[in-house]
Amino acid sequence: MEHQVKKSVSRTLALAQDFGLIVVAIATLVAIGIEIKIMVDNSYVSLTDLLLLFIYLEVLTMVAVYYESGELPIKIPLYIAIVALARYLILDMKNIDTWRIMGITSAILLLGASIIVIHYCKANMPDKVKS
Repeated sequence: MEHQVKKSVSRTLALAQDFGLIVVAIATLVAIGIEIKIMVDNSYVSLTDLLLLFIYLEVLTMVAVYYESGELPIKIPLYIAIVALARYLILDMKNIDTWRIMGITSAILLLGASIIVIHYCKANMPDKVKS
């Protein structure tokens, strides 16, 4: 009896997870469509628009990888964070003081270093590190 309950709960959670992934994918596709419409309406594409589209594509990639493997690849959210911070810098460059710029660029550097460490660990300890 206890085994059936665990199996039922596990199945329910898997369905909830699949539903959540579908919602995230659909919402991301809608956001991409809205962003494209804004670019078409403005007849202008800026670097920040392109970076936002890259963030959306990374989210879709993360959903696809997670859906296929059942594991969240840690490097993809780090890439998303780097692009998001770069976009923030580009958008508000005129309104950001020097210390904040240093903090944001330091965060980007740390995220990049984290990706390198994860890559190095995966290459040298493939059975212990998943990314």
